[in-house]
Amino acid sequence: MISAAFKMDKIIEELPGKAKEKWIENKKYFAKLKRKKQKRLDLLMQEIHKEEFEHTDCLTCANCCKTTSPIFTEKDISRISKFLKMKESRFIEQYLQRDEDDFMVLKSAPCSFLDHDNTCFIYDVRPKACSEYPHTNRKKFVQLTDLTLKNTEVCPAVFNMVETLKIKLPL
Repeated sequence: MISAAFKMDKIIEELPGKAKEKWIENKKYFAKLKRKKQKRLDLLMQEIHKEEFEHTDCLTCANCCKTTSPIFTEKDISRISKFLKMKESRFIEQYLQRDEDDFMVLKSAPCSFLDHDNTCFIYDVRPKACSEYPHTNRKKFVQLTDLTLKNTEVCPAVFNMVETLKIKLPL
């Protein structure tokens, strides 16, 4: 029998290629979605999000934590450095850097706070961007379609949700 971890490794390995194959189709779909102003979109996405995470376990994946960095706000930095009993300046020096958009992000991937079992050892105080990831159940989803498109390359659940959205809301 194939383990869940092995299955997920295979899914993650194939994800960038699958996302690339669907990139143009999804970009066009989201462009139409923005023009058509769907009234039920947020409710539909929240429903799709809920359904997807009823059978998707982030702990078998953690690809977001392994490959990307969240943005760290000043509040995040303050909260996490307190939790780690570090001065904010030391926390920034040790873990963060400014990216090309002038956001504070992790210096390296995978995330420094990701444990060997894919758990986060700062989970209770994690950055807001992590707690909201993959941002598919937020209000005004239509404003997040560019981010969602990028996340189809990182998160198998997002890829699945976009495919489900196209079926449930054909344009």
